[in-house]
Amino acid sequence: MPENLPRKALIAISSYNGVIYPDGTKTGLFFTEALHPFEVFTQAGFEVDLATETGTFGLDDLSLTERFLAGDDKAVFDNPEHPFNVKLNSQLRKASDLKKGEYGLFFASAGHAALYDYPTARGLQIIGEDVWTRGGIVAAICHGPVILPKIIDSKTGNSVVEGKTVTGFTIEGEIVLSVLEKLESDGVIPVVEAVSSVGADYSSPMHPFDDYSITAGRVITGANPASARSAAERAVKAFGDLPEA
Repeated sequence: MPENLPRKALIAISSYNGVIYPDGTKTGLFFTEALHPFEVFTQAGFEVDLATETGTFGLDDLSLTERFLAGDDKAVFDNPEHPFNVKLNSQLRKASDLKKGEYGLFFASAGHAALYDYPTARGLQIIGEDVWTRGGIVAAICHGPVILPKIIDSKTGNSVVEGKTVTGFTIEGEIVLSVLEKLESDGVIPVVEAVSSVGADYSSPMHPFDDYSITAGRVITGANPASARSAAERAVKAFGDLPEA
C-alpha cells in the first residue's frame, strides 16, 4: 500500500435522528451498518474512528428490532463495554475536528438518516476526498452512497463515482418499509437518483435485502444491512491490493 495511507479507517455516521417510519419511530444510525464494518476493520488490523458531521447521533429504531438485531449483534448492543459501543457513545468525533492525512479508508455507514444529512455533510465529505486524493479506499453501505456525489476527484473535478458501477438501497426496499411517500414529501433524494445524477451506473440486487456489494476500483458499495460485512471485507481487500507508492 502507499506509504501515505495509514492502516486506519473512518466510519462515517449520520447525525440525523428524526421520525420517518409509519409507526412514529425514528431513523438514525442503522446499528449493524457501523458495527459490522467496525468488526471487519479491527479484525484486519485497522485502527478505527467513528465520526458524524455534528459529533452527535441517534439510533435507527428499526435497526434495533429482532428482524435486524439478533444473536451476536444483539449481544454486542447489550454490552456497553464492547469496544464498538465505547467508541460510539464516548469517543464519537465531530467531522470538523478530524485531520486530513489520518485515514487510509473511508466508510459511510447509514440508515435512512443518511439521506437527510450526508448530501450536505461537508466535513465528512472533505475527509472522504482526502482519502481518495491520497490513493485510499472510499466505501459506503445502504443509504450511505448518497454522500459519494459530493466526494470529488480533484483530478477530474467530478464525483469519485462518475463512470463507476455502484449499488445502494433500492426503491423497492423503500416501498417494502413503507417510507417512500415520507421520503418524497421530505424532499430527500434516494440513492439511485443521487448516484445516477453524477454519472454512476446503479446496479440493484435481485431482492432488496440480499447481500450484494460491488468493487469498482477504489470505490466499494453495498446495498443494504445484510451487505455491510461483505462491503467492508471488499474494502479491506481493495486496501490490501493498492500498489506500493
